[in-house]
Amino acid sequence: MTHYDLVASNQHKSLFIVIAFIAFIVGVVYLMSLAFGFGPDFTVVAVVLSTVMAFGSYWWSDKIVLTISGARPVTRQEFFDFYTVTENLCIGQQMKTPKLYVIDDTAMNAFSTGRDPDHAAICATTGILAKLNRSELEGVIAHELSHVKNYDIRLMSIVSVLVGSVALLSDWMLRMTAWGGRRRSNNENSGQLGAILFIVGIVLALLSPIIAQLIQLAISRRREFLADASGVEMTRNPEGLINALTKITADTEPLEAANKATAHLYIANPLKNLSGGVGMFAKMFDTHPPVVDRITALKSI
Repeated sequence: MTHYDLVASNQHKSLFIVIAFIAFIVGVVYLMSLAFGFGPDFTVVAVVLSTVMAFGSYWWSDKIVLTISGARPVTRQEFFDFYTVTENLCIGQQMKTPKLYVIDDTAMNAFSTGRDPDHAAICATTGILAKLNRSELEGVIAHELSHVKNYDIRLMSIVSVLVGSVALLSDWMLRMTAWGGRRRSNNENSGQLGAILFIVGIVLALLSPIIAQLIQLAISRRREFLADASGVEMTRNPEGLINALTKITADTEPLEAANKATAHLYIANPLKNLSGGVGMFAKMFDTHPPVVDRITALKSI
């Protein structure tokens, strides 16, 4: 398998998941509206409001994430390898060099943020900059630049909008139903069918935010594979990223500045062994694919 095959495979899988996600949302909104007796006007207003709120978060996402992560800008003199590796890779890819930041923490990790390549930033911990050699650091930076180049940040922002819309719609419909505003008329929604639809609506309202989050995490995991393959395409050196991932995995120190809201941004899970699921369902709630699977994919190139 070449890196082109790996990139194409992950792009197709991500596209399929996004299409399925949109279809899921449309179906859920339609069924909940039917079950709770809300007209299409309410659904349109709810979607517009939730989208506006999410768009504001998306537009200022880089500043929000960098601020809550305690990141600070760097200079060429302070972190020469970090600065020059990024510059060299950007020159080779004909990309605008993103702004560079560091988090003063001995844990090993890095992430990229920003709404597009012209408004992007790469942030690394001082721990990863101190413990990786230049070849390994090049693999990590190429991975993060791939997220920027592949518009992963924009994709995940769009997905976040969809997830937020599902959560808000579910919450609003449940609240309005509790206030007694669900019935349209006895003729339109009565009897056994009406009772079944109402139960289905309640179940969907409760479960759809969880399902939406699972889809979001699945897309996030697919984009990590894609960024690995695209990063290798930049460096032509799989061993650099493989060795970097091996060192990052061996580092058991969690990143204090990270939280569940930002964990998916990092090259590896910054919360380390904290997982959202139990047993066979654990991987479904992970923000990243297992590092061993990522290394296996890279070795297959």
